[in-house]
Amino acid sequence: MERFLQLCAEDNIQVANCTTPAQFFHLLRRQMRWQFRTPLVVLTPKSLLRAPKATSQVAEFSTGGFFKVIGDSAAERNHDAVRRVLICSGKIYYELLAALEKHVEGGQRNVALVRVEQLYPWPDVALAEVVRRYENAETVFWVQEEPANMGAWTFVRGRLPDVLRPNQKVAYAGRAEHASPAGGSLRVHRERQARLIAAAFAGIE
Repeated sequence: MERFLQLCAEDNIQVANCTTPAQFFHLLRRQMRWQFRTPLVVLTPKSLLRAPKATSQVAEFSTGGFFKVIGDSAAERNHDAVRRVLICSGKIYYELLAALEKHVEGGQRNVALVRVEQLYPWPDVALAEVVRRYENAETVFWVQEEPANMGAWTFVRGRLPDVLRPNQKVAYAGRAEHASPAGGSLRVHRERQARLIAAAFAGIE
C-alpha cells in the first residue's frame, strides 16, 4: 500500500476509502465538478453494501459535501474525557464502533473514533483539526485489519506525528507483518480480528 500511495502521489491520483453512501456520492460529485481531471481510486470494499450501519439519510445527499476526515461527534461533546483516539480508514470503522458501544456501556466515553476518508492527498490539516481537540488523549492509535507491512500503516506512520499535539504519541493496532493478506481460515481471521480490536482498547478503563 505504501508503494501504491507513493505512485499515486507521483501521478497526482486521488485515493479514497468511503464509509457511507453519502460520502461516496459526494466524492464522485466532487470529481465531476472539478474544473480539472485527475484519476480517482476508490478502495471501498463490497462488504459495506451489506453492513447494517453503513447508511446515510436522504438529507446527507442533498446537503453538505465530501469530508476528507470524519470526526467523532459524540466524543467531541465531552472532549476533555477522551484518553485515546483511534484513527482508521474503511470498513474496520464499523467493527471498532461496535466494540466502542460495548466499551462505553454504563461508563464514560473516553475513546474517540476518527475516520480518514481520503488517503491521498493526505488530509493533514483536516486530521490535525480533529485530533488536536483531544488535549488529554496521550495515545493516538492507527487501527487497520491488514498486516503491518500492508494496508496504509507504512504510509501514515511517518505522517501522523505531524498532526498530533506535542504530548501525544503514535501507536499501532493491527496484524503483525505477514506474507499474505489473508489467514486462509475463517476461524483464524476472526481470532486475529478480535485480537486487534482488543489491542485498540487495551488499558482503557
